[in-house]
Amino acid sequence: MTDDIDDIDRAILHALQEDARHTSSGEIAERTGTSGSTVRKRIKRLESKGIIKGYEADVDYEQSGYPLRMLLFCTASIPERGDMVEDILSIDGVVSVQELVTGEQNLLVTVVGETDSDITPVAQQLLDRGLTIADEVLVRSHESTPFGDFEPDV
Repeated sequence: MTDDIDDIDRAILHALQEDARHTSSGEIAERTGTSGSTVRKRIKRLESKGIIKGYEADVDYEQSGYPLRMLLFCTASIPERGDMVEDILSIDGVVSVQELVTGEQNLLVTVVGETDSDITPVAQQLLDRGLTIADEVLVRSHESTPFGDFEPDV
């Protein structure tokens, strides 16, 4: 854990992970016992340091017409795997790429689509880029929660 992050920063991060869109700096200030301006300054500092990388919509792909979510465990050459992430993200249907640092399967690519025929071209484009697809997993559901160590003690 970095020394630059204190309990107030962690509480801010927790609140933003819970609901960044509907949580005001005033509400976070009440939770942290600080002022709204302090919270806004800290958020700006966390953003400038790259600790807060952005704000995203949590899309329910099934409800939006894309019921298939496939995880493709891929293998790339170790020197190239990090450099490939941006290119892989440019493939239509790919919604995330995670670089894994242990094992043969070192890239986890998440793809969404309406049918299998939407997923197959993505897999082919990965193969065309020199990746090997070691495993495929169809995801039934995906939920997330704020990181517990950011939750304030108050």
